Amino acid sequence: MTRSTYVVAVGSNRRGRHGAPADEVAAAINALPGLVSVAPIITSAPVGPSIRRFANTVAIVSTPLSPADLLLALKAIERQFGRRRGQRWGARVIDLDIILWSAGKVDHPALKVPHPAFRARDFVLVPLVRLAPKWRDPVTGLTILQLHARLTRRRSVPRRVVAGAGP
Repeated sequence: MTRSTYVVAVGSNRRGRHGAPADEVAAAINALPGLVSVAPIITSAPVGPSIRRFANTVAIVSTPLSPADLLLALKAIERQFGRRRGQRWGARVIDLDIILWSAGKVDHPALKVPHPAFRARDFVLVPLVRLAPKWRDPVTGLTILQLHARLTRRRSVPRRVVAGAGP
């Protein structure tokens, strides 16, 4: 039986039956199939219209499940935690996303791996740098460490010349 390794992002910004968002994240981690390792939980600003801060982390799992079957398993965990479909980027008790897959890419309407937005999400890259800094993005060929450096590097501000201003 062939096993695949996946990176799964875990986030919450709403209390649930397990407690505060960080408690929901910890409980969801324990429910993941084939857990190998997990990064520390961090807090992050919300994306979109939500006003509540998130508790986030990433986990590495190893499982014989295909990407589609792992997605079904993650959606089942979300339902067990009380997740209901609602406003995009709204408050949620738990959010589980497949970010990366050791076998490369998936491009289906219901599932895209690598996750299309992960390269721009510090709340995914910061914990992932702790777990798998050398994992390569199959789309860009860059390592997680390189993606994080690109996201967080300081950009110089171009100097503006004001007409009529002297030296």
